[in-house]
Amino acid sequence: MQEKHSIHGFWASRWIFILAAVGSAVGLGNIWKFPYITGENGGGAFVLVYLVCILCVGVPIMMSEVFIGRRARKSPINALHDIAEESGKTTNWSLVGMMGMLSGVMIFSFYSVVAGWVLHYIAEMAKGTFVGISSDAAGATFDQLLASPGTMLFWHTLFAIMTTIIVIGGVNKGLERATRIMMPALFVLLIILLIYAMTLEGFSQGWDFMFHFDPSELSWDAVLVALGHSFFTLSLGMGTIMAYGAYMPKKASVTGTVFAIAALDTVVALVAGLAIFPIIFTNGMDPSAGPGLMFVSLPVAFGQMPGGQLFGLLFFVLVGVAAWTSAISLLEPTVAFLVEKFKLSRIKASVSLGLLVWALGISCLLAFNEWSDFTPFGKNMFDLLDYATANIMLPLGGIFVSLFAGWAVLPKYSFDELGISEKAHSVWLFVSRFIAPIAVSIVFYLNL
Repeated sequence: MQEKHSIHGFWASRWIFILAAVGSAVGLGNIWKFPYITGENGGGAFVLVYLVCILCVGVPIMMSEVFIGRRARKSPINALHDIAEESGKTTNWSLVGMMGMLSGVMIFSFYSVVAGWVLHYIAEMAKGTFVGISSDAAGATFDQLLASPGTMLFWHTLFAIMTTIIVIGGVNKGLERATRIMMPALFVLLIILLIYAMTLEGFSQGWDFMFHFDPSELSWDAVLVALGHSFFTLSLGMGTIMAYGAYMPKKASVTGTVFAIAALDTVVALVAGLAIFPIIFTNGMDPSAGPGLMFVSLPVAFGQMPGGQLFGLLFFVLVGVAAWTSAISLLEPTVAFLVEKFKLSRIKASVSLGLLVWALGISCLLAFNEWSDFTPFGKNMFDLLDYATANIMLPLGGIFVSLFAGWAVLPKYSFDELGISEKAHSVWLFVSRFIAPIAVSIVFYLNL
């Protein structure tokens, strides 16, 4: 296949691609989940296991997604189709791309609802709602939000519009421009919150919680947690990285770029933990409070602390930016496909998809109130979409992408795109054919 050019445009530089991919990877889960599972599973020992899992699973699959996208210069469905055809294999591999894009649409529908909660809390923090508030009152405030479909619909709609507007702008005027602004803003907010956390008396306790090195706390379950998170944290299995890879400059190193993305993603997650947990420990709160921590415990903590209103506002703005950069990447693969397949304008494709995910999201926000009794397969709509994507579709996507890159694509094509030595390519090929798919299959089986 001769060098192709994406009809959607290209990232201006390798670092813009890195920031965009990190923006896709760093979302609501990174800001809270990774620091929490690190503290609960052996601290520094868990981090070491996690890094090994990143190297053995996350990085090889991300390398596959990036080189597939860059070689074909198309959306995931068409990229898999073209490279399978080029390699003399069945074009049915394109179904993997279709599943990935469907995953992105389904994830956005409930992700937008949670992001809407964050926007609501930004507004409430700005108004001073949580200044001096009690735990019971903070819990009641969150329950009141969940019980109000009108309020959730407003914020869900606003977030969907915000995301759609960025995607309409395309690679350079939309995704790239947003990345240039939002990712530096995210880093600055994170550093400000980290400096603030370092002034608190609970900082040393937060540091110990995350980085104490205790191999005795490592269990088989902890290894599986590390393995699962190493896959999910890099936005793999949904076509996002493949779509972003299609806009990557040819001269940029796929391998070096992927390692930079993995490193930045991990650093952001660790720094987020060091910014959050000192606040938790300073106020004597439970770090394992789960989702309620962000919307109940933390607002109480900020409400009791000097300058807490300002730093609470900064925290929720940080989470909002992280959610926004991730959400953009969820829509991009499908918009790119609609433009390629049906020759739609960027505006028509983005608005059409935006309306679809917005409508699907309504069923998710109603799951907490009006439709709470509607429980297909024993789950409400929010939990059903979450379960189906996280536990079934994304792992399957990762397994098939790894198998496609390792077995279906002719080795000379992956060698040409990855730009690594023959020995390193042999190692990558072995990991892609055996280690990565087996590891993700184990996570897939145990999650079910």
